[in-house]
Amino acid sequence: MITLSATTADTTTPITMGANIPSKTIEELEHILLHPDTYIGSIEKHTQNLWVYENYEMVHRSISYVPGLYKIFDEILLGATKRDSSMDSLNVTINPEVNTVSVYNNGHGVPVGLHKEENVYVPELIFGHLNYDYNVKKTTSGRNGHGAKLTNIFSTEFVIEIADGRRLKKYKQVVIC
Repeated sequence: MITLSATTADTTTPITMGANIPSKTIEELEHILLHPDTYIGSIEKHTQNLWVYENYEMVHRSISYVPGLYKIFDEILLGATKRDSSMDSLNVTINPEVNTVSVYNNGHGVPVGLHKEENVYVPELIFGHLNYDYNVKKTTSGRNGHGAKLTNIFSTEFVIEIADGRRLKKYKQVVIC
């Protein structure tokens, strides 16, 4: 939950910011949806000259894209590659006819079991709950543990399928937004 109000450093007395600026408490999900640019960048179409891979070569040309869509694609790819050093294969399938992106890796995967403190399955916690871990050193992208969760939030359907080879368990969850 995010509380939109300011307080002084030495007291909990709210700072008066003006009569027309109310203090409001909103859920974090609502904040993300109201202010997507804060989390994923612009959701407006941009056009610029970029290097793109086309017909088996790199070409520099004008392209149009939505930076926020690029960011959630980037987040899900980074999440699929940074958790497991045993992974040696990443398969990304983009189907523009049905607007789907599927990401598969062959690593050990996320453990399938109940999280001790949260009492929910670990994949649900990783991919669906907004949480932070400030003790984790960031080596790539990421925004306070929001990576795959942002992809989930901005998708019309988000499917999690995990095979946990160590525990011999499978997990599947479908989130329809």
